[in-house]
Amino acid sequence: MKKLISLAFVLMLRVRYRITVKGLKELKSRTQDNRPVLFLPNHQALIDPVIVMSLLYNTFTPRPLVDEKQSDHPLAKYLMDMVNAIFIPDLNVSSRDAKEQVFAGIEEIAASLKRGENVLMYPAGRISRGHLEVIGANSGAVSVVHGVPEARVVLLRIRGLWGSRFSRARGLPSLLGDVWKLLFRVLANGFLFMPRRQVHIDIIEPDDFPAGGDRKAINRYLEDFYNTDPDRNTEISPYWWQGYQPIYHDEARPEFVNRDTGSIPESIRTLVLSRFTELSGVEKVQEGDKLAADLGMDSLVLAEFGSWMHQEFGVAAENLEVLQTVSDCILAAGGIMPVLSGVQLQPVSSKWFARVEERELRFPEGETIADLFLYQARQNPDQVILSDQLSGDKTWRQLIMAVYALLPEIKHIPEKRVGIMMPASVSAVVSWLVVMFSGKEPVMVNWTGGTANMRYSLQSVGVRQVITAKALTGQLEQRGTELDKVGVSWLYLEELAARIHAGRKITALLKSRLPWRALHQAEITENAAVLFTSGSEARPKSVPLTHANFLANALDFAQILSLSSNDRLLGILPVFHSLGLAGTVILPLCTGLRTVYWPNPTEGAQLARMIGAYGATALITTPTFLHGILRAGQPDLLYSLRLIFSGAEKCPDHVFFALEEKCPQAVLCEGYGVTECSPVIAVNSPDAPQLGTVGRLLASMEYVLLDPETGEPVSVGKNGRMLVRGPNVFSGYLGDAPSPFVDFDGKSWYDTGDLMFERDGMLVFAGRLKRFVKMGAR
Repeated sequence: MKKLISLAFVLMLRVRYRITVKGLKELKSRTQDNRPVLFLPNHQALIDPVIVMSLLYNTFTPRPLVDEKQSDHPLAKYLMDMVNAIFIPDLNVSSRDAKEQVFAGIEEIAASLKRGENVLMYPAGRISRGHLEVIGANSGAVSVVHGVPEARVVLLRIRGLWGSRFSRARGLPSLLGDVWKLLFRVLANGFLFMPRRQVHIDIIEPDDFPAGGDRKAINRYLEDFYNTDPDRNTEISPYWWQGYQPIYHDEARPEFVNRDTGSIPESIRTLVLSRFTELSGVEKVQEGDKLAADLGMDSLVLAEFGSWMHQEFGVAAENLEVLQTVSDCILAAGGIMPVLSGVQLQPVSSKWFARVEERELRFPEGETIADLFLYQARQNPDQVILSDQLSGDKTWRQLIMAVYALLPEIKHIPEKRVGIMMPASVSAVVSWLVVMFSGKEPVMVNWTGGTANMRYSLQSVGVRQVITAKALTGQLEQRGTELDKVGVSWLYLEELAARIHAGRKITALLKSRLPWRALHQAEITENAAVLFTSGSEARPKSVPLTHANFLANALDFAQILSLSSNDRLLGILPVFHSLGLAGTVILPLCTGLRTVYWPNPTEGAQLARMIGAYGATALITTPTFLHGILRAGQPDLLYSLRLIFSGAEKCPDHVFFALEEKCPQAVLCEGYGVTECSPVIAVNSPDAPQLGTVGRLLASMEYVLLDPETGEPVSVGKNGRMLVRGPNVFSGYLGDAPSPFVDFDGKSWYDTGDLMFERDGMLVFAGRLKRFVKMGAR
């Protein structure tokens, strides 16, 4: 079976690649040498392990060292188990256990070699970020070479894959996803006519390898070997009718990285510098020091730092690769992630930019968000409405088709509420739509509060099943979140989609092109979502928000912002954040506002790139995330922005000044709100924003400012406790939480717990009476 699968891979690879191997015959001729072999290749692309294993397996049967993230799919896991792979965790995500798991993997490599088995290991520990192989201070291969001196060391130099779909030259690759695309293209080319990529592999067992040298000597030798005659960024046409000539691209220029740590508190800077002194052994650590070159820190030590940073500051770096210098780490500890050089976005399609008739976005008539969504979808079903880098563009019709395909997976759930734990993404929107049309209440899960708060929140509203994604749960588990103790079943969207058989897909496709009767007749629950307060100083409270709440708020909000049919919104706030759900999911679905998502709002550099790539004209954010964008982004990336809404916290003056410098054409409208009000209460108008204020109250709301001591209304200019009422205000917490409503002047009012005063008809935030009540959308 193994030989048959190996033969199948060889045949598939030959259709796309013309592989030239030098040195393999010589290596095979030395089979009388019974010593184990440690194969050390460079790593240009995700496909090169498949190529290398296809060449070596039948003769040498090496055990490959594999990133467990790359073997998450059942098929990949089966193949890796078949070749007896050794798994290690992804060290680019901070984890308390990652270092121990990697050490265990390296020990298994050494033990395997001592048993006489051969091993395939990549010294760089990751695919190349550029046309040169960089090993830096990584110590994995060095540890194995020193630990098993009797092993033969065989080097493989791979050239020709830099620039392929499987390399980082084309963005973030996906092995299985791109393999399926490759198979489709093979079929489209009639098997025999597909343009082939030239791949050269040199296999050498060097006599002068410095096996007894230190880490610096061995890694330098490896880099010199791998980078002899470096590759060009080469693109090969996927179809024969596009031609057979290779296309060469210039290497991406290093981006400007703003490493100014002036805005980071001195206490954070001091702690980080002290920690690096402990980890590196360097007595005097400088902010400009490079982690690998100057401090000798490899990925294992960096993972240890990431775990410490999470415990010390509550900051989780989703990708430790961005940390290249000490100043990067100081910024990260302060909540600002620096740029990741060399990571390119997937190309944006022309359909995303397709212009439509210029008109002001308005709300159609309807009682529920489902009514408005279906109305907008019917107007132009094949127009792109949502996008992200993972899912690509999605039209209204494709959203309808996804809902039809996934509905059977959710309808059978017995509970009336289903959890959704997703970052900002197309998948989050689809999950929310599916739960809504299934007749159940979506419960938006906040994963930032830890295991105990998640368990309490979900148990309090009777949620037993939560839709999520493996990429997110994997990151949370690596940070120490014990998801197995939350007390729910995790429904992975990837697995739900995999269960959709061809018959159901065809049915969903047909239904998307017929009148959507089943969706129009769906029993939509009164509540559009259940969210939770932050729980920073008390147990999270459950906030049920109805369709009427959200629609009233979104209608008021949209009228102030004056959005048009050709505006494009960048959505970055998570959907458990009420401003994220209302502003970047419900508002686009109800008005037809094209929206593109990025899942991590702390990655200012990537957000700036997304604005530039997608021509985003509008942004809903917080001052902290906006600051990150302005720090990392240059004016040429931000020129399309014209309107920014900022909420959730008071916007510091330095953010306004930075916006004026980097993005002078954009208007920043600061606002105020709370989750219980769906969430916006007041907002500045783009026509006349007033610095230092949160704007005017929304049109459908009423408010009163009362003296905190006497309970009487205050005069203009005096601080008063803010009470509000209106159609966007919720009806009360679920469970036994105390009522937040008070009676005044014969009416019931929601008590915000915040102090405000009036200035020239505008509201100014003056502080909090209840420390656990946050300004803005919690």
